[in-house]
Amino acid sequence: MTLKDIKKNNYSLIYHLIYQHKKLSKQEIANLLHLSLPTVNQHLARLEKEKLIEKNGYFESSVGRRAAAYAICPQARIGIGVEIQKKKIRILAVDLWGTVFQEKELSLDYANDGHYFKQVSLEVQSFIDDLDFKKEQVLGIGFAVQALTSTDGRRIIYGKILDCTGMDIHVFSQYLEYPCKFLHDAKCAATTELWMRKDIGDAVYLSIGTHLGGAIIINDQIYMGKDGYSGTVEHMTVNPNGSLCYCGKKGCMETVCSIHVLLKESESLDFFFQQVRSGVSSYVERWKAFLENLAFSINNIRLVINRDFILGGHISPYLKEEDLVLLHEWVNEKTTFPSDEPFIYISRSNENGVPIGAAIPFIQSFLDSV
Repeated sequence: MTLKDIKKNNYSLIYHLIYQHKKLSKQEIANLLHLSLPTVNQHLARLEKEKLIEKNGYFESSVGRRAAAYAICPQARIGIGVEIQKKKIRILAVDLWGTVFQEKELSLDYANDGHYFKQVSLEVQSFIDDLDFKKEQVLGIGFAVQALTSTDGRRIIYGKILDCTGMDIHVFSQYLEYPCKFLHDAKCAATTELWMRKDIGDAVYLSIGTHLGGAIIINDQIYMGKDGYSGTVEHMTVNPNGSLCYCGKKGCMETVCSIHVLLKESESLDFFFQQVRSGVSSYVERWKAFLENLAFSINNIRLVINRDFILGGHISPYLKEEDLVLLHEWVNEKTTFPSDEPFIYISRSNENGVPIGAAIPFIQSFLDSV
């Protein structure tokens, strides 16, 4: 390594060490990285000058001067996540911790036309303007869509729900002076789960929202597969003679394991689960039927990829341990290989999981570059 390489490496190590530990003193940094204090001082001065870190209070000391605590500046760079749904859009700003510090929701019916794209873009730009950040601080804008996207995020390769197959990111980016990309909403939710949990390893993530979506996680990475549609379990056939799916096929998992199938028209999740938890028999039976279909589907997937399952999406805040007990029981009844160990878990991400996951790739890319 050249001297330049060593300096660059130390600069990176110091920043990421502070990021990892939240707060550190100069001496702690020197000790942990086995660097001299003059070297640490040099890089801390540069990081402060670039406004990537700041002094954030002092550590307690029983003798002598208290040591200054160094922490990253979480809003030195930010990412913007936009979740596009049929009836609304959600926009939020995410800092370097992956924490949402500003958000906005708008009722706006989706339309596959120039007026809609321009209106959404102007709303996003107005949202960014109100944040009052410099342009270079905004790393990019991720548009989460109910569709499969190309690996570079430029194009929608399958978008039956919004009828947007073939759409190019230019429909939005032409109005915005920031890097933009499309991302599959279920993959976004899985990305947020990976961000929040560092112990997943391998898993199957099921995003149960208005529509169903899935993601395969291998070695803490979302596995896209040869053509980019690995994890789309929503189109796995569970009943060849079942209901018609939006994809045009019959009996997809989507037709028995998504919220629009669970709820009747005008019902909300809040109302439905109030009835379920109150023991109203008709709602309890509907919920049990839904869980049994989910158990049937989980068993099929689990026979192909024997990993843990994480249940996320809009339904996750309503799930309880008693639901997981039923799911484990019914999967074990159906499978050839029952397990005494738990293998189904509730997502740790909140209702903002999709738009947060749309912003995180920009955050992660920046952190990797430091």
